[in-house]
Amino acid sequence: MESILAITRALADENRLRALLVLADREVCVCQLIELLQLAPSTVSKHMTVLRQARLVEGQKRGRWMYYRQGNANAPPEARRALDWIRASLSSSARIKEDRKRLAAIMKLDRVEMCRGQNAR
Repeated sequence: MESILAITRALADENRLRALLVLADREVCVCQLIELLQLAPSTVSKHMTVLRQARLVEGQKRGRWMYYRQGNANAPPEARRALDWIRASLSSSARIKEDRKRLAAIMKLDRVEMCRGQNAR
């Protein structure tokens, strides 16, 4: 039951849903998520921690930066079903479509410079 509660808590926030859905097809640096969501680094990190605890995303630290992607086939069945449900339910959302466009533009920016600039804030 605890895994279901963790998943429902994780899905109960719009910013976490937005982050989760832009990770559908790619791995993204936390700096890029900060730029997309326009939230403080500590807030984005907390959101990503909640998603990781629910096993909806996976994270990997490389050097100074943290990279995230949606949970894969090794995720528990309830997490995979939750991801499928969220993707099906929100794929046509105007906000999610706009986030995907914005992320595509963000991905073209120099990530090192962007991350460096966010650390200066």
